[in-house]
Amino acid sequence: MPNIQLDRVHKAFGETQIIPQFDASINDGEFLVLLGPSGCGKSTLLRMIAGLSDITDGTLRFDGRDVGNWTPSQRGVAFVFQSYALYPHMTVRENIAFPLLMDRFRKWHHIPVVSSFVRWRMMHEPGIVERTDRIAAQLELTALMNRRPANLSGGQRQRVALARALVRDPSLYLLDEPLSNLDAKLRTQMRSEISALHQRVQKTFIYVTHDQVEAMTMATKIIVMDKGVIQQIGTPDEIYARPANTFVARFVGAPPMNLMNVTISGNALTLDRCTWQAAHPLPQDGQAILGIRPENFRLVPEGQGPLPVEIVLVERLGAEVILGCQVLSGQAGKADALLRQDLIHVRVAGNPGLSHGDRAALTYDADRLNWYSTETGVALDASGASLWQSA
Repeated sequence: MPNIQLDRVHKAFGETQIIPQFDASINDGEFLVLLGPSGCGKSTLLRMIAGLSDITDGTLRFDGRDVGNWTPSQRGVAFVFQSYALYPHMTVRENIAFPLLMDRFRKWHHIPVVSSFVRWRMMHEPGIVERTDRIAAQLELTALMNRRPANLSGGQRQRVALARALVRDPSLYLLDEPLSNLDAKLRTQMRSEISALHQRVQKTFIYVTHDQVEAMTMATKIIVMDKGVIQQIGTPDEIYARPANTFVARFVGAPPMNLMNVTISGNALTLDRCTWQAAHPLPQDGQAILGIRPENFRLVPEGQGPLPVEIVLVERLGAEVILGCQVLSGQAGKADALLRQDLIHVRVAGNPGLSHGDRAALTYDADRLNWYSTETGVALDASGASLWQSA
């Protein structure tokens, strides 16, 4: 089980720069998730780690050894592709067991007549049968073992591809959006199965996804990427609570963090034409971006909080409600038309009994604030207290 070191890894296709420079360490036994939007270089990086794509420049090390010239088999990896990549002429059982057969194959086994006999004999070996059946049962494939890929649904094919990788005993598991073709219920189940597998085998997993829910629920460490560049490295809690910049703040969270352009003057904060006195430390005077997660707002009756709002969106999700709030303009008491495309989202437990057009006010948890530069979008240092103090 290797410790993986990526040192100034660079990837380009001709003049097109995919990954300008990537530096990261992946410790033995970690569940690392590469998270980012489509086209940011996640899958390309995964393929370079697997040995399926050459590194343009830089060094990739396993336990301190440069593996740039190693083949995928020498690296001891199991790779689950986003596409199924199943063998159409083989049954589900044969597809799952195929890596186990290849580990035992010798050159002379490829002689046509000999090949068929050897494969038939290996398929009936107790060890291979037991491992194949166990993995198939975990992924609910037992009833499908004699079918061929053409007779399976998309989700079933994805599970077969996942089972084919899990049946081996590799030193490193690489998964490229393996749950993208599953329905919501099965996706939730498979997240649990993969997490349980990681706990059981205690090996390194590197998982690519653009789904933040998968990243937050499965990872021990997350690397957020954009345009081939690392935006932040941290635990799921660190990524969520303290985003390193506005890109991470917008990308992680559903709804994402509220980012509001404010003006700071002494201990006064102004959002558009709403001004209030803050009883907590603020960045230096000037313009800044204030970031607050939806659940860190508190809804209070109209007139009892610093931000008067009108409810313009209500999303009922059962255990909670997401409210889209539009800031009212100062003393005018009217919703500001300029803010209609920039709603403040508030997450409320239960049902607050509010509907479109109702008015209320917002306060927040001052120790959960995030501050960002309006010029660079990078996080600013600022501590917080726990109270509002109305102007």
